[in-house]
Amino acid sequence: MGWDGRVPTETDTLTELFEEHRPMLLGVAYRMLGRTADAEDVVQEAWLRWTAADRTAVREPRAFLVRITTRLAIDRLRQAQARRESYVGPWLPEPLVTDFGPAAPDSAERALLADSVSLAVLVVLESLSPLERAVFVLREAFGFPYGEIATALDRSEAAVRQLAGRARRHVDEGRPRYDVDPAERRDLTERFLSAAAGGDLGELLALLAPDVRLVGDSGGKSKAPLRIIESADKVGRFLVAVAGDSWQGYEVRFLELNGAPAVLVLADGRPETVFQIEVRDGLVQCVHIIRNPDKLQGLAGPADA
Repeated sequence: MGWDGRVPTETDTLTELFEEHRPMLLGVAYRMLGRTADAEDVVQEAWLRWTAADRTAVREPRAFLVRITTRLAIDRLRQAQARRESYVGPWLPEPLVTDFGPAAPDSAERALLADSVSLAVLVVLESLSPLERAVFVLREAFGFPYGEIATALDRSEAAVRQLAGRARRHVDEGRPRYDVDPAERRDLTERFLSAAAGGDLGELLALLAPDVRLVGDSGGKSKAPLRIIESADKVGRFLVAVAGDSWQGYEVRFLELNGAPAVLVLADGRPETVFQIEVRDGLVQCVHIIRNPDKLQGLAGPADA
């Protein structure tokens, strides 16, 4: 009997099994696609495939669900890559809230998970082929054995190992080569925000690395640079130019996105802008600004529901 007095049905069992693996499936799909809405669509389609599957052919539910989710994500990624060729301005992943509070994993696991969803790494993953990206995500972020990945992708284990090696080398070449204490990053984020909001060019320049980059993602749907801005002088002057009185009446919140401190700016309770910085040697190395409203819808807090 179930807790509510009902006799458990096959549907109950299917649902429980699927829900047990849902967080992992969402994690795989998000790292593959860089958008939570697309990840949720993929997982929903995986659920439909799961309920329609021949039960006698499913020996390992986790392996089956990962295989279906990964293949669906590869198909969607190929479609997305074609659309991104016409994307207006730079493209950044959709921000993902990663502050799990007391439920957060231990420090080592947390560091691995945070790195695998960082904006910098997800941007590098965009340059991989869909198969390379799938292998990298399954192997590096979730630790799947090569044999299991080979089965999921219908490739030989030798081919998967080759894909993994290429993907790992490419990501290692493109990802930032520095680690920063979260408290230091939060402190620098607060100082950066204060200088930018106050239009203090001198203070900003003192915080920016000489070769700092500013990457803005608006998708052409709001104001943001359509090209990457490079150098401390150009980035500082841009931030001062857009400051002025534009911060008056806005709400600012600090939160953790993609494994690192970030700033969410709300206008009339609606998410409008996300700022996140990368840090090296105590200076801001890169500024990510996300203003595409389609990518900010999921960031409204309880007060905005």
